[in-house]
Amino acid sequence: MAATAVGVIFTNLHGEKVPELVRKRTIASIPFGGRYRLIDFQLSNMVNSGITTVGLMTTNNYRSLIDHIGSGKDWDLARKDGGIILLPPFSDVADKPYTTRLEALCGVKSFLRKRRESYVVLSDSDGVARMNIADVIAYHESKNADITMVTRSVTAENRVNGMLLKANADGRVTEVRINPVISEPECADTYVNVAVFNREFLINLIDDATSRGLTSFENDVIARQIHALKIYRYDFKGFYAEIDSLTNYYKYNMMLLDKEVRNQLFGARDVYTKVRDSAPSKYGLNAIVRNSLISDGCVIEGIVENSILFRGVKVEKGAVVRNSIVMQDSTIHANAVVNCVITDKNVEITERRVLSGCESLPYYVQKGSKL
Repeated sequence: MAATAVGVIFTNLHGEKVPELVRKRTIASIPFGGRYRLIDFQLSNMVNSGITTVGLMTTNNYRSLIDHIGSGKDWDLARKDGGIILLPPFSDVADKPYTTRLEALCGVKSFLRKRRESYVVLSDSDGVARMNIADVIAYHESKNADITMVTRSVTAENRVNGMLLKANADGRVTEVRINPVISEPECADTYVNVAVFNREFLINLIDDATSRGLTSFENDVIARQIHALKIYRYDFKGFYAEIDSLTNYYKYNMMLLDKEVRNQLFGARDVYTKVRDSAPSKYGLNAIVRNSLISDGCVIEGIVENSILFRGVKVEKGAVVRNSIVMQDSTIHANAVVNCVITDKNVEITERRVLSGCESLPYYVQKGSKL
């Protein structure tokens, strides 16, 4: 059923929430879980649901994303018809990159007009989940909806800023609140930035918004027309990680050390990523590794506990890595100690250096730094 849908992924939206991690990349290409990028989860969800044409909307800092995606062959999207399509940051009528979702949709309009699929799946890149998009489309069809928005149920203590929806017993959305100030502990449905639209309907919606000079897709198009449009919510109950701060980035990576969480995210359906022919990791005679995720190509001669090491990381003799995330090709030199630290790619922590953060405020080391 999902083969009748085309996917569109926004790769830059929400980057301002994690400025440390997007200085030299899009939010879509932020590394996650030892070997993945955030976009891998959106692409894998679409491919596993039969979607074979995916447009990627970009604005800036997208060199690492293009390097990661390549031709799309690792997701079976290297195709003559469809596959991965990089969409420019400019629309047919604007001479500057988009800054809002509505401007981005105006830019993708000509791409949508050329497609023949019945539905469009719009997804942002700030969420990590294993989601069956085909089920969402089947639900969308069963309700004869104009728009189906994927939500998750949250309570006040873990609610984040965003779009909150209220729906009736049939699932039709009756109220939309954007970044509300709420203190009561009741449950609410939070939009996870994945939605299904009828393709022709979305094109008409964009045309209408443009002709009336509207500026916000969330406020002007969705919230103000909630009773005129047939909008339904699809309740997603699986594991979901929203990367909306450096603290949450650290928190959700660390949660992967729990086997039950890993099984939820990497269970029956594959998560695809760029394949590298790395050598197996090497462990020295005196190396100690406890409760950690270690990727290919690492060389460990020191101590690693409760940590995630990406490809090619080196932990020299006497070095200690605890409760940390060490990204690709970084080196922790002899007798250095890091605790609750996030090192970006190609970082060097020199001998006898001691760095420590805490769970609520991890210490971040910028890409290419030498400390």
